[in-house]
Amino acid sequence: MHAIGVDLGGTKTAAGVVSDTGEVLFSETIPTLNRDGGEAILNATASLVAELIGRAAAAGIVVDHVGVGAAGVIDARTGEVVSATDAILGWAGTAISADLAARLALPPSSVQAVNDVHTHALGETWTGAAAGTASSLLVAFGTGVGGSFVHEGTPVLGHRYVGGHVGHFASPYAFHDGQPVPCVCGGAGHVEAIASGPAIREAYRRLRGRAPVSDARSVFALAADGDAIAIKTIGVAAAAAGQAVGGLANILDPEVVVVSGGLADAGAPWWRPMERAVRAELLPALAGVPLLPASLGNAAAIVGAARLVLTQATILQRN
Repeated sequence: MHAIGVDLGGTKTAAGVVSDTGEVLFSETIPTLNRDGGEAILNATASLVAELIGRAAAAGIVVDHVGVGAAGVIDARTGEVVSATDAILGWAGTAISADLAARLALPPSSVQAVNDVHTHALGETWTGAAAGTASSLLVAFGTGVGGSFVHEGTPVLGHRYVGGHVGHFASPYAFHDGQPVPCVCGGAGHVEAIASGPAIREAYRRLRGRAPVSDARSVFALAADGDAIAIKTIGVAAAAAGQAVGGLANILDPEVVVVSGGLADAGAPWWRPMERAVRAELLPALAGVPLLPASLGNAAAIVGAARLVLTQATILQRN
C-alpha cells in the first residue's frame, strides 16, 4: 500500500509517494502561494499531488490516499483550517480535506489533514529518531516553534486540535527593557517570541547589533566571526528553547525527546546551550531522558502525513 504525504508550509509545499514501510519513493516541491489565499494554494497542491499520482501509476503503483500536514490549527476531524497566522493569507476557513479530495476526484475520506508539526512527529516516530518508542516529545524550532507529543503511535491533538502549539506559553527570556516581547500570535512574552528564527533576527536588532541582518542565518554567520552581540543573541534563544523543552518533558514524561527545525540544524553554537538548558530544567527522575536531533530532515512531515492515512482512523479520534 502507498500514500502521498504533503507538507504544506508557509514557504514551500513538498509532497512524496510513500510506501507502507515509510520509504519516500519520489517527491516534488513547489513554493506555497502564501499571499494568494486558500483556493490558489489548494489548486497548486492538487496539481502537485496529481503529478505524483501520475508518476506512481507509470511505475505500476496505485495511490488513492493523501495525508496533509499543514500550517495552522487544523480540525483533524474535518480537515478544515480553524485559525492561522498571516504567514498564509486567507488560510483560515480553508477546507483542506474536502476541497483537495474534490479537486483530485477522490472520496472525501481519502484525504486527511492535521497540523504539520504532528506529521513531522509521526514521521520521526515511524522511521526516524523516535522509532520504536512508546512515547516521544518532538519540539521544532524554526520560523515558528511547535511540538507534538506522540503516545503509542498517536499524536495528542487536544479537544480543540490546538495541542502542540508549544511556542505560546510564557518564557522568562522573552523580555526586553522590562517589557514582554510581542509574539506573532498577538500575545507577548512567549517562547516563540524569543526562540524562533525570526526572533533571533529581531533580538539582534533590539540589542543594536553592529551589522544589518535579514534572518537568523545572518546572525549565526556574524557569531561565527566573533560578533559578541550575535553570540549573546543565539545563546539566549537557545537557552529559552532548552528551558521550554525541559519544562515540557517534566510535564509529559516522554520516553525520548526529539528536537528539530532549522535552528536544531545550525549545529553546536545553538545545540550546546540548548541542551545545557534542557538538562538544567529537568526533574531528577528525568535526568537520563534521551535528547536527540531529528533524523529525517525535510522528509519527516511527508512520511508522517502518509502515515496519517496509512493507519487511518485511530490517529484522528479526539483525544
